[in-house]
Amino acid sequence: MLLLIALAQLMIVVDHTIINVALPSAQVALGFDDPQRQWVVISYALSFGALLLVGGTVSDRLGRRAAFVTGLVGFAVASAVGGAAPNVETLLAARAAQGVFGALLAPTTLALLTETYPGGRARGRAFGMLGAIVGSGAAGGLVLGGVLTELLSWRATMYVNVVFAAVLLTGVLLVLPPGRRGPPRRWDRSGALTGAGGLFGVVLGLANAEHGDWLAPEVLGPLVAGVLLLAAFVVRQVLATVPLLPLRVFADRDRAGGFVNRFIASTGNFAVVFFLTFFLQRNLGLSPSLTGVAMIPMVLGVVGTSNLSGPLLSALGPRSTSVIGLAVSGGALLWLGLLEPATDYWTGVLPPLLVFGLGQGMTTTVALNLATARLDPGDVGVGSATVTVMQQIGGSVGTALLTTIAGLATAAHLAAAPGTGADARNAAEVHGYGIAFTTAGAVFLGGALVCGVLVRGRAAHAERSRADAHLPG
Repeated sequence: MLLLIALAQLMIVVDHTIINVALPSAQVALGFDDPQRQWVVISYALSFGALLLVGGTVSDRLGRRAAFVTGLVGFAVASAVGGAAPNVETLLAARAAQGVFGALLAPTTLALLTETYPGGRARGRAFGMLGAIVGSGAAGGLVLGGVLTELLSWRATMYVNVVFAAVLLTGVLLVLPPGRRGPPRRWDRSGALTGAGGLFGVVLGLANAEHGDWLAPEVLGPLVAGVLLLAAFVVRQVLATVPLLPLRVFADRDRAGGFVNRFIASTGNFAVVFFLTFFLQRNLGLSPSLTGVAMIPMVLGVVGTSNLSGPLLSALGPRSTSVIGLAVSGGALLWLGLLEPATDYWTGVLPPLLVFGLGQGMTTTVALNLATARLDPGDVGVGSATVTVMQQIGGSVGTALLTTIAGLATAAHLAAAPGTGADARNAAEVHGYGIAFTTAGAVFLGGALVCGVLVRGRAAHAERSRADAHLPG
């Protein structure tokens, strides 16, 4: 069962990033511009994150097997459509559809893991394995995407999900019992509409701000509407008889800290993947496959600290592990903020990339464990979904915000620096990447402070671990 859950989570995580390394090739093949390229990433992450809470509710209601199969088949079909896309509009629609079905599949896999391993040492080992997969899958997708793009085509990065899905579907039908449907209950349609609409408005406004005018109607309008809709969503969750996101899920301090940790970690992870892909290919001249290989140190760092998650938590406690992990990752991002056009991979990219992976491995494992611990049985689906909501929304907001910051910094550098031509443009783009990395690093350090306040210390963790040891598993 654990292998099946791990493979499903791997497919979801790999798809977050596999298209990134193929983006330069896809952009040339389909002829879309730079502002559109960020939406290839955002359209997936936004639909995924905005609908995850609905997906968790559907998973509770349909039963795990039915939800798993529905999400898996839909994800595969959307991937096939994206692979055959004749234009960028079709590709964006397919990416959004992938996010819709991924929003059903992801909380189902995490709910299965939580139900299978409710406590004890087995739960720690299972989440350590999942943390390694979540952390390494992003860079693993880059490696696979690079190889497929170079040997076949960028379209192969979409078609590969069909192969993943076929293997998983066979395993599900053989291993996972049919299960029972959850009790019928009302749908919080108002919550779903206000939540999804609010997130879309905020991300759209941030993305449109790349042109530099924050007071422009296409920026200010979506931002204001998004904030108002998100406020309405919170009010709705307080008043609704059956809320889409019960606010009691956030009542536990440790769990709230895990959610914050996951949100912050995802903003930086998406930034590293998105910006370094273009820096390595455009500035250092690496091929798609070598670009993927160049990201392997981040994988090694993530896997290394994820596998040490048990001893780290025992020695440091969840609060120190969260704070140190975010601070280490933030420091690595500030280091990447020093990028220049002449920066060498071995001295200017490799060291901070490895350090970033080490920090991300710590944050991923502790966040997943904290955010799903001690959930009430009726909240397992929605609570598990909320973890991934934080990941996807962090990625969407982070990509939109940091891409906008990079674009504004690039334009300002072009206006201030003398010179024209490819070299001037390249220098300006690298300057923009550096400003984006520096901003992300500052966000990480702020997140470390927040987690230091929210998450309980080692003594409280030890007491809870003794209580969990009496649970089966």
